[in-house]
Amino acid sequence: MRYFILLLIAIPAAEIAVLLVSGKTIGVGATLLLIIATGVIGAYLAKREGLQTIRKAQEQLQHGQIPGSAVLDGICILIGGILLLAPGFITDIIGFFLLFPPTRKFFKLLMLRYIKKRIERGNIKIIR
Repeated sequence: MRYFILLLIAIPAAEIAVLLVSGKTIGVGATLLLIIATGVIGAYLAKREGLQTIRKAQEQLQHGQIPGSAVLDGICILIGGILLLAPGFITDIIGFFLLFPPTRKFFKLLMLRYIKKRIERGNIKIIR
């Protein structure tokens, strides 16, 4: 929880600094256009990737499989889409990494490790 609060303060501060430097370097108009463009492109990519993930999960369910990987993909896509809609370049970079399948694998691995640790500690219980 401590890290979450720290990120809640540090990320917006870093975003403001990057936006100020960008505005000074390439101009305010170009910076605003980049922010709007990344939001539009991000929304499109999130929709496209999200629909593919839903189809993948449906196929897995039809074949009697549990769509675990598809659920993690969906979580990454949701977070990535939200980050791309937030104004700023740092969140946009992280959001794009979460949306692209090759880089999404890294984040899925981190989520799996986190979930496994929580299960081992007894914070998450699996009922069968």
